[in-house]
Amino acid sequence: MKLHSSQNLREQSYDASEFCSTKEAATMLGVSHRTVQLWVESGVLQAWKTAGGHRRIAMSSVNRLVEQRSNAIAGPAASQAADTGRKVLLVDDDATMLRLYELEMAGWDLPLDVMKASNGFEALIRIGETRPDLLISDLSMPGMDGFRMIRTLRNDQAYANMAIIVISGLDRATIKSMGLPEDIPVFSKPVPFAELHRAVDHVLRPAA
Repeated sequence: MKLHSSQNLREQSYDASEFCSTKEAATMLGVSHRTVQLWVESGVLQAWKTAGGHRRIAMSSVNRLVEQRSNAIAGPAASQAADTGRKVLLVDDDATMLRLYELEMAGWDLPLDVMKASNGFEALIRIGETRPDLLISDLSMPGMDGFRMIRTLRNDQAYANMAIIVISGLDRATIKSMGLPEDIPVFSKPVPFAELHRAVDHVLRPAA
């Protein structure tokens, strides 16, 4: 059967065990229903539509993403080579903001190895690959947002104690209502780089 991400197909029959609904895929992947829809539309997940307009997603593509994230969270030992700098992962869906972080942090008197990710799912992959010393993240991002990414990390014993700093344009009441752990420092946008510098220094100096 040929699969398409968004085109309606008139399929007479299919093996139900090879497909799942968008809701089931969202549960298995730990993302929102809308994220699954976006992944289908972009081709990340393969799917077709029934005559009634319901998406049926190939289990093979769902399992591939589940395995990819599991491998990332496991963190291959080969990727943990010694490095002279402290690894910092920056997560923001705004490429301009990520570049601004880079430019500012390059002038800090800290031995930093800066990496970037544009959403929570990509960040989890990078975390598994590189095991950063510090995660600096936005909260509002397409796909897997910062809240879900942080919950995923905190629920994994290997990453539960990872140092995290949040920088967000959301107000504090909203952030609290969304369940962000209270021990995570939060800075408001626009980024107060002087304060962020001190916070990063405080987190990384003891380990340097």
